Amino acid sequence: MILKYAIWGVLILSSLMLVMIVFRSRGGGRLVASLGLNIVVAAFLLYILNLLSGYTHIELPINTATLGTATILGIPGVILLIGVKWALL
Repeated sequence: MILKYAIWGVLILSSLMLVMIVFRSRGGGRLVASLGLNIVVAAFLLYILNLLSGYTHIELPINTATLGTATILGIPGVILLIGVKWALL
């Protein structure tokens, strides 16, 4: 039980320290805003792809792995996810 609280404490402390370091630097706010925008665009792309799954028969779940891939790689990342899904199924 105490270990659980210790892990949560370390997680919260390290998150606060990361936020302080990012916002202390001059370009930190722009970095966070850019990353946030990329995540929103990637989620929107995956949502639209799932919305059109009746026509395309392509469904990709919106989870951290697919969202991270689409965020970092963009549209080629979504195409990569579709290819991986087709190759595995």
